Amino acid sequence: MSRTTEVEDLLRRHAPQVLGALVRRYGHFDAAEDAVQEALLAAARQWPADGLPENPRGWLIRIASRRLADQLRSESARRRREETVAALTPRDAFTAPPPGESRAPSEDDTLTLLFLCCHPVLSPAAQVALTLRAVGGLTTAEIARAHLVPEATMAQRISRAKQKVRGTPFRQPVPEDRDQRLAVVLQVLYLIFNEGHTATSGHDLHRADLAREAIRLTRSVRALLPREGRVTGLLALMLLTEARSAARTGPHGELIPLDEQDRTRWDRHAIAEGSALVAEALSEGPAGAYQVQAAIAALHDEAERAEDTDWPQILALYDVLVRHASDPMAELGRAVAFAMVHGPRAGLAEIDALEDRLAGHHRLDAVRAHLLEKAGDPDGARAAYGRAAASTLSEPEVRYLRMRAARLPP
Repeated sequence: MSRTTEVEDLLRRHAPQVLGALVRRYGHFDAAEDAVQEALLAAARQWPADGLPENPRGWLIRIASRRLADQLRSESARRRREETVAALTPRDAFTAPPPGESRAPSEDDTLTLLFLCCHPVLSPAAQVALTLRAVGGLTTAEIARAHLVPEATMAQRISRAKQKVRGTPFRQPVPEDRDQRLAVVLQVLYLIFNEGHTATSGHDLHRADLAREAIRLTRSVRALLPREGRVTGLLALMLLTEARSAARTGPHGELIPLDEQDRTRWDRHAIAEGSALVAEALSEGPAGAYQVQAAIAALHDEAERAEDTDWPQILALYDVLVRHASDPMAELGRAVAFAMVHGPRAGLAEIDALEDRLAGHHRLDAVRAHLLEKAGDPDGARAAYGRAAASTLSEPEVRYLRMRAARLPP
């Protein structure tokens, strides 16, 4: 690894902790974030040439604090300066422990910052954007490109999110709210990963940068909560799913379904790590949705050939999953497993039961088309493939669905 790459990795790891330390101390998100960005730029220029400081995080906090002080001193109007100083003065809700206690900046600031970015007052889209910006360290332009929106639109979305959380105490939720708030954090990380693994729109099926960022952030959360089964299960699910990414597309970007993938291209190291995490997650308490989904992914990944897949066990796990949460997409996955165990006609009956909940969703029609094709109904399959292709914004999925329809016999 080159020194420049080492510095980049170090900065990305420390950035949320530095931002969290400043927000905790001063209680002003925007000003603190600007100061941290300047400190990161200074480090990116100096560290590759001069070498790493003995305490990189402390160096960044010190420089960012100076930049924040410089920003206050540069205010031209005295009244404006006094108002800004007042706004940035540490308040009880934002300060570290009371006098007499000492608290150094810690890894816990990353988790606290995640809780802030995933605050319930924000919409899911705003939670994702603010998390990628403040905790992930992505630029506004990078986030905009990932979501296929203009940079100005994304900047406005992030700015509104910051305004909504302004004044929110920088502290972890009280114990009675913590589980619910952690669930929101994990859901946001899951959304980021899903958008990276299978983009909902655009030219590319897979956005590796988003998927990798979701995995990195989930690893950070697990480092803070190593015995939290939901976190371990989510990380396992991400690793086991992303392990197949190299085999999911062909040389021209075309989608390759799971049963047709070249399994020699799957990442066996990621599969081994993910499978070990599944076993660990299932031992850490009652199995939740992430743990069960990870166990399903492990069964797929551990089959050497598509025909070796343990579908009865997968169906049993889906039965557990749909009991945990009323999720129509989980029920759609169960319908596929049911068809693989009991035949395509039985699976179609399960699909019909989901019509009201998933009407118009391209995945419902795509699964229906696949089962109709297996059941020997090419006309019905062709029509379903056409409806599915008309309902998705993902160009690789459109091409795949049209190709499946075109190869059916007349």
